[in-house]
Amino acid sequence: MKQKIIFSIFLAVLTLGSSCKAQKETVNSNQPVNERNKKGPPSIDEIFKMDSNADGKLSKSEIKGPLLRQFDTIDSNKDGFITKEELQNAPKPNRGQGPRKG
Repeated sequence: MKQKIIFSIFLAVLTLGSSCKAQKETVNSNQPVNERNKKGPPSIDEIFKMDSNADGKLSKSEIKGPLLRQFDTIDSNKDGFITKEELQNAPKPNRGQGPRKG
């Protein structure tokens, strides 16, 4: 009788643990695994989602954030637009490297 009770408790704990894991995977399965764990800068295609008029280039009025602050550096031909090629060839920012403290 004691073995049946212990086995029933073990089975209940095992079932509960499996249920919790399945629920967690279901909640997170709305996004592909590589996007859930993605860190770092956005891809060029992700950045070009800001191209609101779909002309294949970004103007200052279409962008925001760090890209706007670096606009003039990235716009290598100084035509007032950033193309995918200019963005791809842009100098990479020094992330996390602030001024040295001495």
